Amino acid sequence: MELRHLRYFSALAGSLNFTRAAERLHVTQSTLSHQIKQLEEELGTLLFDRIGKRVALTEAGEAFLHHATRALREIDRGLGALREDPQTVAGELRIGSTHTFNLGFIPDCIAGFQQRYPGVRVMVDELAADLIAERLQQGTLDMGIAYRPGAPGPLQFEPLYNEEMVLVVAGNHPLARRKRVRMVELHRLPMVLLPVSFVTRQMLDECFRSCGAEPQVVAEINTLAPIMGLVAKTQLAAIVSANAVQPNSGLATVRLESPTPVRTPGMLWSPKARESAPTRAFAAIVRKVAFRTSMLERA
Repeated sequence: MELRHLRYFSALAGSLNFTRAAERLHVTQSTLSHQIKQLEEELGTLLFDRIGKRVALTEAGEAFLHHATRALREIDRGLGALREDPQTVAGELRIGSTHTFNLGFIPDCIAGFQQRYPGVRVMVDELAADLIAERLQQGTLDMGIAYRPGAPGPLQFEPLYNEEMVLVVAGNHPLARRKRVRMVELHRLPMVLLPVSFVTRQMLDECFRSCGAEPQVVAEINTLAPIMGLVAKTQLAAIVSANAVQPNSGLATVRLESPTPVRTPGMLWSPKARESAPTRAFAAIVRKVAFRTSMLERA
């Protein structure tokens, strides 16, 4: 099936007249008739009933029209985006991001975005994942950068890459010189973790249960900075994404296995917000930065 088949089908379905549809498409009636026949043969069903000079959609044609129209609309939007001049894109873009991404990922995205789209004002709010989802549904955010939600909902989620989480300890901790640690070895280990209301904590608890480990959670803190500060001053351990540990922090990171905790960062949005030019443009930059990030993690 080729794009022209969809355009010919849509034109004929819109006029139900071969003469008018052919004129609109700037082709002969015989060409139009031949293309429609090709499409019907490929689909294995009749899309139109032909009764003399009259044309009517069949039941299959009615069903196919809905999807063909939507596909053509998306293709035309894509073609429009390709022709879009970055200098003419203007407006505001409201982004919600969790703390981890604001450390480096979001600044990298905004830097690249502002060079290409100087007419768009970007506003970023650092929020918990549940608040990002809530504000996206309320329409007060255009896009969220967070981890995959724990349960499906009305928002669209586009995964960017998979991210391993690591054990982080102070430099003088007994596990600091290890290259790898099995999750079962964390049984009864004093730890500081995110509260159980966080999707990441729920994922970690599932990893502990799968290997029969039960750490000694002596503290729960809902933001990363104080978690890192507490780990640096004590013999407590934490599990975080590797990019949450700042260079020259004095902290040691150790890879985890059996199982390895993995999170999936991505973009969250409502279907309506995704249609705006600034949102589409920023999403393209996010994908590029995410690709570079995933390549560095694999290196």
